[in-house]
Amino acid sequence: MYTFPKRLKVFSLACMIIGLLGLTYGFLSAPSTIEEAIEMTSSDHYGETVSHNEGHEKDSNHGEHLLHKLQNKPWAALYVSAFFFMMISLGVLAFYAIQRAAQAGWSIVLYRVMEGITAYLLPGGIIVIAILVLSGLHFNHLFIWMDPEVVAHDEIIRNKSGYLNLPFFFARAIFFLSGWVLYRYFSRKFSLKQDLTPSNDISNHKKNFKISAAFLVFYFVTESVMSWDWVMSIDPHWFSTLFGWYVFASMFVTGITVIALITIYLKNNGYLDFVNDSHIHDLGKFMFAISIFWTYLWFSQFMLIWYANIPEEVTYFMTRIEDYNLPFFGMLVMNFIFPLIILMNSDYKRVNYIIVMTGIVIVLGHYIDVFNMIMPSAVGDQWSIGISEIGSFLFFFGLFVYIVFNELTKAPLLAKGDPFVKESKQYHY
Repeated sequence: MYTFPKRLKVFSLACMIIGLLGLTYGFLSAPSTIEEAIEMTSSDHYGETVSHNEGHEKDSNHGEHLLHKLQNKPWAALYVSAFFFMMISLGVLAFYAIQRAAQAGWSIVLYRVMEGITAYLLPGGIIVIAILVLSGLHFNHLFIWMDPEVVAHDEIIRNKSGYLNLPFFFARAIFFLSGWVLYRYFSRKFSLKQDLTPSNDISNHKKNFKISAAFLVFYFVTESVMSWDWVMSIDPHWFSTLFGWYVFASMFVTGITVIALITIYLKNNGYLDFVNDSHIHDLGKFMFAISIFWTYLWFSQFMLIWYANIPEEVTYFMTRIEDYNLPFFGMLVMNFIFPLIILMNSDYKRVNYIIVMTGIVIVLGHYIDVFNMIMPSAVGDQWSIGISEIGSFLFFFGLFVYIVFNELTKAPLLAKGDPFVKESKQYHY
C-alpha cells in the first residue's frame, strides 16, 4: 500500500496556501471604478485609444469595457487553472476507458495511477461549475452572453439564445459532470471488486469492459459540447467545428503526460516495482503521438481559418497573434517542436529524466494553450502572467497533488485481480 509522504502533503498544502494568497491579492487589487481602471493602465495608451472629439458616451463605454477586462483578470486566472486541472483528470479518464474497452494488456499495472488521477474529476468539476454559476450571477463578465443587456443589443448572441441560455447551459453542465463521475465511480468499484474475486471469475472485468465502451460514446459527444459551452462560448461571436477535438487532444496528451510523471515519481520512491522501461516507453510513445495529433488539429484549425480570411472567423487568430504573440507561438514550440525533437528518439522514451523534463514542458505548454483559449476573449490585451495567474496555478496544483496522492493510499497500487495482469507485468517492447 502507498503511504502519502508527510513532505509531499506539506508541499501540496503550502502550494494551496501560497496560491490562495496570490489569488486573494489579485481580487483585492482589481479596480472597482472606471477611474481606477484607467489609472491602472497607461494614460498614453488610453488617450490614444479614445480621442476627445469622439464624445463622452463613447469614452464612457470604453472605460466601462476596460473596467470589465481588468475585473475579469483574476477571475480568468482562476478559471484557466480550474479548467486546466479538471481537464487533466478528464483526459486520464478517457485514456483509462480506452484501455478498458480495448482490453489492452500492457497498461494494467498503471490502472491504479489512472484511478488516482481521476479522483480529482469530481471536486475539480464542481469548482469549474461553481465558477460558471458565479458568472451567471454576474460576479464577473467572463461570459458576455450571460448579461441580458449585452444580449439585448447583440443580434448574433440573441439568435443563439435558444442554446446559450442559463437553464439549458447549467443542465448540460450537470449532466456532463454526472455522467463522467458515475463512470469513474463504477469503473473504480468494479476494478477493486475484481481484486477480491477468485481468479476464474472475471465478471467485474467484463462489466468494466461494457461500461467503458458505452462511456466512450458518451464521452466524445459530451466532451465536444463541454468545450463549446465552457470555453468557446466565452467569445460567442466565434465558433469552430474542430474546437471540441482540439480541446480533447490537449487534455488527452496532458493527461497521459501526468500519468507518466506520477508513475516515475512513485517508481523512484520505491513503489511500482512491476512497472518496467517498456511501460514508460509506451507512455512516451503516446506523449509523442498525441503531441503530433494536437499539432495537426491546431494547424488544421489555424490554416483553414487564416487562408479563408473571413473577418468574423479570422479575428480569433488576429487577436492572439497581435496581443498574445509570445504565448501563442511559444506554446507551439513547447507542445510540438520540443517533444518532436526529444521523443522522436526511441531510446529517449526509456530514460526517466528525459520523460520528466519533456513532460513538464508539455504540461506547462498546454496550460498556456488553455490560457490562449480563454484569456483573449476574457481580458483582451490586458493580460499578463502575474501574481493572480501564478497563485491560481499553485492553488490548483496543490489541490490536485493532495487529492490524487491521497486517493492512491486507498487501494493497492497493483490491480492484481485483472485477468491480464501477468501479461502486463511481463510486458516487453
